[in-house]
Amino acid sequence: MAQEYREPLLKKKYHENCPGCKVDQMKELQRGIPIRQLVSIWIVVLCTALPISSLFPFLYFMIRDFHIAKREEDIGSYAGYVGSAFMLGRALTSVLWGIVADRYGRKPVIIVGIITVVIFNTLFGLSVNIWMAVITRFLLGSFNGLLGPIKAYAVEIFREEHQALGLSTVSTSWGIGLIIGPALGGFLAQPAEKYPNIFSKDSLFGRFPYFLPCLAISLFALGVSIPTCWLPETLHKHNDNNISCDDSYDALEAASHESITKEITEEDEGRESTSKQSLLKNWPLMSSIIVYCVFSLHDMAYTEIFSLWAVSPRKYGGLSYSTDDVGAVLAITGFSLLVFQLSVYPYVERILGPVMVSRIASVLSIPLLQSYYFIAMLSGFTLSLVLNCASIVKNVLSVSIITGLFILQNRAVDQHQRGAANGIAMTAMSLFKAAGPAGGGALFSWAEKRQDASFLPGVQMVFFMLNIVEAIGVLMTFKPFLAQHRQ
Repeated sequence: MAQEYREPLLKKKYHENCPGCKVDQMKELQRGIPIRQLVSIWIVVLCTALPISSLFPFLYFMIRDFHIAKREEDIGSYAGYVGSAFMLGRALTSVLWGIVADRYGRKPVIIVGIITVVIFNTLFGLSVNIWMAVITRFLLGSFNGLLGPIKAYAVEIFREEHQALGLSTVSTSWGIGLIIGPALGGFLAQPAEKYPNIFSKDSLFGRFPYFLPCLAISLFALGVSIPTCWLPETLHKHNDNNISCDDSYDALEAASHESITKEITEEDEGRESTSKQSLLKNWPLMSSIIVYCVFSLHDMAYTEIFSLWAVSPRKYGGLSYSTDDVGAVLAITGFSLLVFQLSVYPYVERILGPVMVSRIASVLSIPLLQSYYFIAMLSGFTLSLVLNCASIVKNVLSVSIITGLFILQNRAVDQHQRGAANGIAMTAMSLFKAAGPAGGGALFSWAEKRQDASFLPGVQMVFFMLNIVEAIGVLMTFKPFLAQHRQ
């Protein structure tokens, strides 16, 4: 008899004009891997990730052309200020964009973020001094608040068995954007010098040598903004205690069966009390955000330092690479990262779980990163081969860590709080990432001035300090600090 009354209990209630309910109905009918949704999320995230680090290969030369640094060793410090401006802007507005996404929907925030890339990234490419560069990057970060809402969207648009793949798609596209962006920056910067047959020195691209990579990314964002208007909204817009339709049951049919009704009532009350609790008191959420921030600080500092190290002269422990050479390394890394995340990561996460994946990846990163100093001693084909392999492995490990923490954050809250929760994560992460380029640039400049030090001379100190941050992150993935939400 119990089974007889459980079937109508599990009947889901949908609201006719609710976009979130329409998405839930679509998920009920969904079979197989939802390729279209994966591609949509991948392109949107790529669009917002590309401009974040596209400047790093040419930033060294851009600061040099502004003639603001008195010595060559000081360029890294000024580069850090420009690199940090984006993240500082995003830190100040991420919670606001998360609240907007929870109140008005994910899609409006996503569209505004993409249009922001079109406008302010283009203006950054036309910068004539360091102040214009800093201000346009700051505004780009302030109005581009879509990463938090798109993570919530990636959870809500997929069935539960595909949510890890959805969040893996976000972090993969994010990681690839942070790699392909610099690759584009490296290949397309200073086109009048590299491709004089196509671009003359008197042309727009000759007068603004760093405009072409910014324009290319902005045009891509403009193209993405058009189909984004047809993305389905996932936010539920009805007043059933803000509980999604997946969790709504038609319990009236079983009202006479007290034991079953009591069980459901207790479950709903528990869920409601959980959903109403302060996000700041949700330790599974906050602990995963703090760990996420530590690894974000490391990743952003690494992204800036890698490009500065690669283009700096051999006499300072660098590789004397051109922007083209850096672009080639990062393009190869980006393609390899895409293959790994879409084919391998979901299976590894299913077997080991997100915490163990993050822990193993962070431990393996430490000896790899310390080997970079010795890679600089190589030359020719051996240098290219070893550097490409190291870059691929380092970025695969970094994205695996971030994906695992994405999953923990989104499992720790109910649907109607995901936008705000991801907004808090973006604010905290952005503060740490703002410190990353500034601290990384200053650290790199300081390290270049201590080539003859007895303890960890030159860039050895840079990679050692990065590893200290990574080691702190590893320790924080263990209990009692990192708590997991009980499903």
